[in-house]
Amino acid sequence: MKNFNFWVCLSFCFSVLILVGIIPRSEAQVNSAESRILFELQKQLEYPEALQSWQKWTDFCYLPSSSSVIVVCLNGHVTELTVIGNKTSPSHSSNSLVKGKFAVSEQTLSEKFSLDSMFTVLTKLTNLKKLSLISLGIWGNLPSKVTRFQSLEMFNISSNFIYGEIPSEISSLKNLKSLVFADNLMNGNVPDLSTLQALQELDLSNNQLGPKFPSIGSNIVSIILRNNSLRSQIPSHMKNLNQLQRFDASSNNLVGPLPPFLLSLPSLWYLNLAENQLTGELPKSTSCAKRLWFVDISRNLLVGKLPSCIGSESNKYRKVLSVWNCLSGSKFQHPASFCQTQALAVIPPPKKTREIQQDSGMKFGLIFGIIGGTILFAGTVVSLIWLICKRNRSGDAEIYSKYDKSGGGKLTNRPSPIVDSKYGPKSMRMPTLGLPSYQTFTLEELQEATNNFDSVNLVGEGSQGQIYRGLLQSGSAILVRCMKVKEKHSTKTLNQHLEVISQLRHQNLVCVLGHCVITYKERHQGSTIFVVFEHVTNGSLREHLTDWRRKDRLKWPQRITISMGIAKGVQFLHTAMSPGVFGNELKIGNILLDESLTPKVSNYKIPLPFKVETSNGQNATTSANPDKDDIYNLGVILLELLTGRQITSDNQVDELKRELERSLTESTSALQHTIDLAMRGTYAYQSIKTAVELTLNCLYNDPSRRPPMEDVVWHLQYSIQAQQTWASSGNLALNSGNLGLHK
Repeated sequence: MKNFNFWVCLSFCFSVLILVGIIPRSEAQVNSAESRILFELQKQLEYPEALQSWQKWTDFCYLPSSSSVIVVCLNGHVTELTVIGNKTSPSHSSNSLVKGKFAVSEQTLSEKFSLDSMFTVLTKLTNLKKLSLISLGIWGNLPSKVTRFQSLEMFNISSNFIYGEIPSEISSLKNLKSLVFADNLMNGNVPDLSTLQALQELDLSNNQLGPKFPSIGSNIVSIILRNNSLRSQIPSHMKNLNQLQRFDASSNNLVGPLPPFLLSLPSLWYLNLAENQLTGELPKSTSCAKRLWFVDISRNLLVGKLPSCIGSESNKYRKVLSVWNCLSGSKFQHPASFCQTQALAVIPPPKKTREIQQDSGMKFGLIFGIIGGTILFAGTVVSLIWLICKRNRSGDAEIYSKYDKSGGGKLTNRPSPIVDSKYGPKSMRMPTLGLPSYQTFTLEELQEATNNFDSVNLVGEGSQGQIYRGLLQSGSAILVRCMKVKEKHSTKTLNQHLEVISQLRHQNLVCVLGHCVITYKERHQGSTIFVVFEHVTNGSLREHLTDWRRKDRLKWPQRITISMGIAKGVQFLHTAMSPGVFGNELKIGNILLDESLTPKVSNYKIPLPFKVETSNGQNATTSANPDKDDIYNLGVILLELLTGRQITSDNQVDELKRELERSLTESTSALQHTIDLAMRGTYAYQSIKTAVELTLNCLYNDPSRRPPMEDVVWHLQYSIQAQQTWASSGNLALNSGNLGLHK
């Protein structure tokens, strides 16, 4: 009897503990109603590849780790849903609104799809806090019922085909922190978002929104509005955005002056207002915030001289682009008259009566007709003079052979070359992942871009010639690699190898934009090949790791993603063509980061089986194991990313290797002290451990023991998945300020 009473009492106490929540209840499965909603969504999205694995008995709360599908549950309810498809976005397809009508295609869902019906289903997930539906071919008008997501904090429907206006009811989502509608077909004015005081991220880029500039809450951190139809002045209320870090409104039609207060916003580090119609002069007294390190105001109608904080004497860590304005004391500018004429054309007409407006319109039309006719006539005369001069100069071209240090950096005259233009059409259309098209350049274009290959523009020299920076007439920054080939080769042979060069195009490589080939008449002179690359101006990975302002952005999730990007770029070099491109100059200073922190491998080897002469007359040397050399050098880069320490010698590599090996065998706390302190609390143990083990394998002294490139990519992917699994459970948010190492 006593035993019976004991067990009854114990059972009662256990039940009470469950009821009061001291012992957590098991929530191994999302409730059946929300399971049905997810299956209905699968049907509404027409069974995309990312959701093919969803079956009748799928446990949504414990889905396998995936970069394309994330479902997070809490107390039996779905709180986060991410689905990333493989449909092409509007900016990379031919779909558009033609005369107000939208046509479905292979990149969109079928005609049976209904955006309204889909949101009717989704809004039944009443506990949803994060919703991301990306690249799924979704199309239609965004319904106002999206405001039923009253708990929503993150709303991302980017890279779809949603058109029409953003419903004004969106401003009722008071918990919204991130709103991303980028890369759609939306138009009209953005509704008033100033009431969304929790909103920190707004990305409406690559749409057709405008003409009014949107009203935004004072706590915003990132505003991305590039490539829209905004045609208004930058509002004065933006001077109150003290937490704004990134502002990109490039490729719009913004008018009026560039407000000086933008440069002095205390948290701003990135400002891009390129390709607008901003006018006027910045005051000389304009000051810049200390954190500001990237400014692009190119291709506007600005006049005068830049203030000192973004002028030529600005901070060396600050990147400033200001080409194709009418600025005095700056290169690559229009004449002042150009900006004055264009500024008249973009000034909005004053509010008058209809009769006065019509009369003014006739007068302005007459004035602009006269101005336009004058410009056209002058342009015709200049063109004729240029053609005559060009014809007289034909056959007298001079070509850069090699850098003459004794000549003050000027180009030495060499025998007249033959410019062979038969290597392909002017523009070889090879759009790869949105990369610029490949083209052939003329010698004159490259001479103009580099100021006749001035020594001031010489940025480096390696085993494959000299590298110059330049600026095309379009305003695009470029690098030009000059390679002098000693032997004489046939046009057919050169053509074959240039075709290989044109294929070196990958999102993780500094993009090859084109080439120019000069073949000399004298047989012994050989040829000079100019290979033109994009110029990534956001700095190298080493600069980001050594500058504390930039390093703060590189936590472990960013570093492992960057590592994967580098590995994929190298894998492309090794496998995309036969034979592969091995023996590349892989070092952390040659890994460039664009504005979105996407890594781009630079200074990789150009696959030419010719002897390339450097300025000291030496030829490039080859290695017995060029593929394994790349693996080793990738390991050194990983070592710097993991430890945060700058490596300048082989001895440092060996020392850090031993330190990592010792910490792996000792304890997690030992590993914690070896890893860069700046990343504390942002990584999962399994993720960092996998990366450390891979790094050590890449750094074996014996080349045969180093892993193949596909193994490197596989282990990095595993490390990323381990990190994502850990982060999706809430650890990253909970421990972002913690200094511990988490398993």
